[in-house]
Amino acid sequence: MSIGVFDSGVGGLTVHHKLVERFPTADFVYLADQANTPYGGRPGEEIVELTRAGCERLFAEGCNLVILACNTAASVALRRLQQTWLPGYRRELGRKVNVLGIVVPTIEAATGMPWAHEPELRGDKIEKLDIVGVFSTPATAASRVYEIEVDKRRQDVAVFSEPCPELARMIETGASRDELTAVVDAHVKALKSRIGRAPDRAILGCTHYEIVADLFRQALPPGTPLIHQPDATADAIARYFDRHPDYEPGQGGTRRFLTTGEPGAQNGLVATFWGAPIHFEKA
Repeated sequence: MSIGVFDSGVGGLTVHHKLVERFPTADFVYLADQANTPYGGRPGEEIVELTRAGCERLFAEGCNLVILACNTAASVALRRLQQTWLPGYRRELGRKVNVLGIVVPTIEAATGMPWAHEPELRGDKIEKLDIVGVFSTPATAASRVYEIEVDKRRQDVAVFSEPCPELARMIETGASRDELTAVVDAHVKALKSRIGRAPDRAILGCTHYEIVADLFRQALPPGTPLIHQPDATADAIARYFDRHPDYEPGQGGTRRFLTTGEPGAQNGLVATFWGAPIHFEKA
């Protein structure tokens, strides 16, 4: 068996890279739905169906666990798929399979609390709010998943989301650093304007954005902590395997990269991030 990693494009490679570091002997299949990228501006039902199709393809490739390395898919589709599709699909396959996302690990990292934690509601006066800025796609921002789930766990943390409609597409297509810098700077400025000051911490709520994390660090005040989804996800998956040893991730160390788009090498921005050229097979 192997681990499947799914994203609308190349952004999920940031999570995949960290997972490979954490589980060097595991077998991985990465699937990029580049024929339909980006997901951020699509209607919810389309996102659900595209995500389901990606999971089915990865299960057909022998994966028993699929990680949605896409905030939009995880925010909009994951709960629906887990509740209404996955139980019947498991019975159809006749084997154990599961789908996990990257939003839960990120919220755990942002709050310092496990997902299942139910804090007691207290009437104590909150002296100072910890403000977390989330840079994301429009669909993730519209879902308000970070605002809702963080507020359930931490009354002293306020979340402000900044939708970035074009940024994932620009990264996917290899835009120049000057173009990317201008867009990142504009979104950081817009978020600071809405908050009235800079956030205390920031979440790069689209895995594409990790590829240009240095531009966010440059635009934010020096020392602003970034909550990195790849690290949080790798930690969470390690804990998952400890709890579920029956989900064997393989021992061959194989790496496959599939795309619904055009196969071949990816753009220079991705190659620089990965440290070597990546060649995708046709899915």
